Amino acid sequence: MKFYKYHGLGNDYIVIDPADNPGELSESEIQVICHRNFGIGSDGILLGPIQTETADFAVRIFNPDGSEAEKSGNGLRIFSRYLWDKKRVSNVPFTIATIGGLVESKIHDDGLISVDMGKVSFNSEKIPVSGPRRQVLNDKIKIDGQEILYCGATIGNPHCVIIRDDISPELAKRLGPKIETHPNFPNRTNVQFMKIIDRSNIYIEIWERGAGYTLASGSSSSASAAVAFALGYTDPDITVHMPGGTIEIIVHKDLYITLTGPVTRVGEGFIDAEIFQQNF
Repeated sequence: MKFYKYHGLGNDYIVIDPADNPGELSESEIQVICHRNFGIGSDGILLGPIQTETADFAVRIFNPDGSEAEKSGNGLRIFSRYLWDKKRVSNVPFTIATIGGLVESKIHDDGLISVDMGKVSFNSEKIPVSGPRRQVLNDKIKIDGQEILYCGATIGNPHCVIIRDDISPELAKRLGPKIETHPNFPNRTNVQFMKIIDRSNIYIEIWERGAGYTLASGSSSSASAAVAFALGYTDPDITVHMPGGTIEIIVHKDLYITLTGPVTRVGEGFIDAEIFQQNF
């Protein structure tokens, strides 16, 4: 099975082109490929390009646990870089269809890649968040007997943003899995712990649904920036700092998001069928 590997600020994905590898990937095969000891190791798999009538390209995004993600900002930038490397695109903007919506991508002359991620919504029915229909800004959630203020958001996939002055990888790893699977979130949720630095900068620690602790995330950056802007903490041009590096976010009118950041090509190779015969 042919594969290509890239990372966006340490958030790594494997690209598998259906043209090279016909047939469906099973949930267990995805889990093995993404496993960092028994497989290639990654934060997810990008399956594409897939033919579609709604966009120039389509891609399916899979988490390491085998579940399918609606959208990924880093994944989309990585997929865009893959298309560039394969000379399928130029520096003219092109569209990519995901199950979380249509996005537009552009590769700049300096190698940075921008993705118009779409509109962030705080509507509880769209995210979704259980309970009456509402804008989920500064709601309360109970974790380990403690009430925590949070904001719910969607940009095609669900997010829970918690603003705190003291954030750390340990906090994300401790509370992230409990919030991801909390009954408030019927489809589970991505979790961000956000610190406001100033009106142009925020810092986030990320627990990603289906992947766990993650060094960087484009959709998490988008949701966090939208929350910070909507609550009046920042201006619309925001640098999002993460353990893996920074992404530039512009919050446009009506909370439409453009994110820009780098992508690094790691390498390519073949996955041997033998790995799917092991138990782990």
